[in-house]
This record gives sequence, structure tokens and C-alpha cells, in this order.
Amino acid sequence: MGKNVGNVRTKFGDYLIDISKYVITAVLITLFFDDISSSKPLMYVTGALVAILTLVWGLFYFKRRK
Repeated sequence: MGKNVGNVRTKFGDYLIDISKYVITAVLITLFFDDISSSKPLMYVTGALVAILTLVWGLFYFKRRK
């Protein structure tokens, strides 16, 4: 059972790292669209925070693998 828990944590860590990459990609793609000019700074800050938090959380689970 312990090995399965470690495998699930690793997969969850990979999932969170992937979410972080998708958020960064989405924020970078929005650079090409100027329709959202009024809330651009808020969108970039929120995207960066979500990306950083999911990356750190994902690395935490990925690193705990034994």
C-alpha cells in the first residue's frame, strides 16, 4: 500500500506541474490579445501566483517520492 501512495503522490505532483505550465501558457497567449487591457495587470499577477503556487505544490509532492 505504501508504494501505491508514493505513486499517487508522484502522479499528483506531475499533474500540478502540468497545471502550472498550462497557466503560464495561457497568460503568455493573452499577451497577443489586447481586448482585455483594463484588467491585464490583475490577470498577469493572478496567473503568475496560480502558476507559482501550483508549481511549488507539485514539486513538494514530486520531491517527497522515495
